[in-house]
Amino acid sequence: MAAHFPINHHLRPLYRLLCVVAGLYMLVFGVVGFVQTSGKPFFTQDEAEWVLGLRTNPAFSLLSLVAGVVVLGANLIGRNLAHHVNQLAGVVLTVVGMAMLALMQTEANIFAFSMVNVIVTFVLAGITGVASLYDRVGSASAAEAEEQFRHGPRTA
Repeated sequence: MAAHFPINHHLRPLYRLLCVVAGLYMLVFGVVGFVQTSGKPFFTQDEAEWVLGLRTNPAFSLLSLVAGVVVLGANLIGRNLAHHVNQLAGVVLTVVGMAMLALMQTEANIFAFSMVNVIVTFVLAGITGVASLYDRVGSASAAEAEEQFRHGPRTA
């Protein structure tokens, strides 16, 4: 393993709570957006709606709904599942934000992103990505071994 994440970090509950809030936002946005855009073409750019401050179409609403369920569910379950899902969510949201930033003024903007969408996507990526650095769980002996590896043996 190239990176050495702290195990049982004392702020782990705070980071999980932040990811729960991020997942809940994605879920609520997805549900409300899907309801408001139902009946419109799936990848429409012209008939996109503004929901909770973001521009959306049915495709982006559905994607947000699924992402919210995954992030929220993983963080409610906890353990190291949340650690891995948060890592993946941080990377995926960053890539999606960069792609939509590059494609925003083109016909390839299939999710009808606006600049506000890009900024919120990067904020959610930052929350989940940073949380993944500190939410790893393990036994007390594994945590001590990781600390010794990172900082050297403790001297009394």
